[in-house]
Amino acid sequence: MSAKDKLLLAARDCLLTKGYAHTTVRDLVAASGANQASINYHFGSKEQLLTRALRDLNTEWGELLFAVLEEPGDAAGTRPGDQEALWGRIIDSIQANRSLWFVNFESVASARQDEEIRGMIAGGQELARASLARAFAGLGPDSDPGEVQAAGSHYLALLVGLASQWLTDPERAPTAERFAAANLGSGRRG
Repeated sequence: MSAKDKLLLAARDCLLTKGYAHTTVRDLVAASGANQASINYHFGSKEQLLTRALRDLNTEWGELLFAVLEEPGDAAGTRPGDQEALWGRIIDSIQANRSLWFVNFESVASARQDEEIRGMIAGGQELARASLARAFAGLGPDSDPGEVQAAGSHYLALLVGLASQWLTDPERAPTAERFAAANLGSGRRG
């Protein structure tokens, strides 16, 4: 494995265990076995190394989410049972991948100072809106773009709120059954 690959792997591990803000150059050097100069040589700075690893983790998070949303068995996710099963799979994914979800939330805070991270998140949100609109509202590529945007934004907001609750207070976070019932009762489609 090259020094560059070792650094990327170390950055990934540090992001998952320590987070973006608490990862130091010393942490990266210790975890990779590389020297400090190799960070600048391969990536330009610690921040650029962490941003690259963050982009990779964000992609991994998206792939996990899309896999959960596209699992077979729920035809368009429009019936109450379908919604409950879908939210249940999402909750299971949050619990199984807590560190990855925390990194994703932390990346939002980093976006304030970093245009690249902001663009990465915006692109991921656009993909998530389309997948969520398809999974929960049955809106596909041939649907009205405004409807897809509105439904996807609605479900993205629900997803972020649900994930926040499961990450910070799992004992009182809503179950899939309660969450689906409350959403269906709100008068929203899906």
